[in-house]
Amino acid sequence: MEQVNGSSCYVDLLRKRVRVEEEEEEEEDDEKGGVDVGIMVSPSSLLPSTLRNGTIMSSNKFNYNGGKGSSKLSFAVSATVAASTPLVPHWYADMHPACPGEARLYEVEKVLFHGRSKYQELLVFESKEHGKVAILDGYIQLTETDEFAYQEMLTHLNLCSIPNPRKVLLIGGGDGGILREVSRHTSVEQIDIIELDQMIIDIYRKFFPDIAVGYEDPRVRVRIGDGVAFLKKVPQGTYDAIIVDAFADMGKDAVELNDEDLLLSIADALCPGGVVSTPAAGIWTKNFSNMAECIERCRRIFGGSVNYAWTTVPSYTHGGIGFMLCSKKGPEVDFKNPINPLGPRNLGVANRPPKFYNSEIHTAAFCLPSFAKKATGSEVV
Repeated sequence: MEQVNGSSCYVDLLRKRVRVEEEEEEEEDDEKGGVDVGIMVSPSSLLPSTLRNGTIMSSNKFNYNGGKGSSKLSFAVSATVAASTPLVPHWYADMHPACPGEARLYEVEKVLFHGRSKYQELLVFESKEHGKVAILDGYIQLTETDEFAYQEMLTHLNLCSIPNPRKVLLIGGGDGGILREVSRHTSVEQIDIIELDQMIIDIYRKFFPDIAVGYEDPRVRVRIGDGVAFLKKVPQGTYDAIIVDAFADMGKDAVELNDEDLLLSIADALCPGGVVSTPAAGIWTKNFSNMAECIERCRRIFGGSVNYAWTTVPSYTHGGIGFMLCSKKGPEVDFKNPINPLGPRNLGVANRPPKFYNSEIHTAAFCLPSFAKKATGSEVV
């Protein structure tokens, strides 16, 4: 693992901060061609192409005390970039290409980690109002204040819909939160996780112990590697349930989760009546309009029930996310009515009940507004 010291997708838009009490220091910075700033920003559609995807113009000079608990930066910024940048010191601006012209700001109290493995870049900081925040390759991965909504729903919409799941596969999910939720199911005998990047596991164990507690379950077997390649080697009918938390949300712009070969590999790995859950585009996203095509593709490949559900996650784009639930041809699965409900004693390694999920919200997750029902091909009554 190497520390980032020359190119970051988190510091692309910067503006000079004018402070009367530090006027002399600012003048000194100007003479040196550097600007003292305190804003970190995710990739933005406002940037010139030469500044996107973590690329810094060669004329810029960059010093970042990554991983050392500091968010102070020195940066030489072209006038055109500086002029279009908001004046917000010591904040992280979350900008997503799905929401051009918008940004969500998080006040940064302390940068805890900023590093890059051979696969991806990870930033962890302590925010003022949202606890610790993790940014993966420039996009919000989770915040401590609402991570449980996503983790619990992706897990239990799946596992609570079939009786007595025994073998579960998690693709991705290296933070450990889904493992934490799977651990609540006492019928499960084996929990396999295939995670691409050891750095993710290590950093979450260090900075997010309440999430990474999922690794403490003795039923968990960790494999480091490519989830797609792993699936191709899995014997047919191995798993009762598969949870995918590794790719872009299923929808118009998805790559992996629109790939029929990958979906066929997932179907082959499931036993008859087995289930898979994946994240999907939220109902407010622009690429939600073709969700009916995704549903039809999944029905053709898996041969069983296919349903779209959704929930709120305030820190995510548009404040929510969707889920695609599919069952393989075999025993009928009714995703809308849980037959394997969690009880008050299903504490798992978290040693507490779920914060978000319950049987009522399970059923409610499949209730869609009229425009979303139309987009998913459901009849509007």
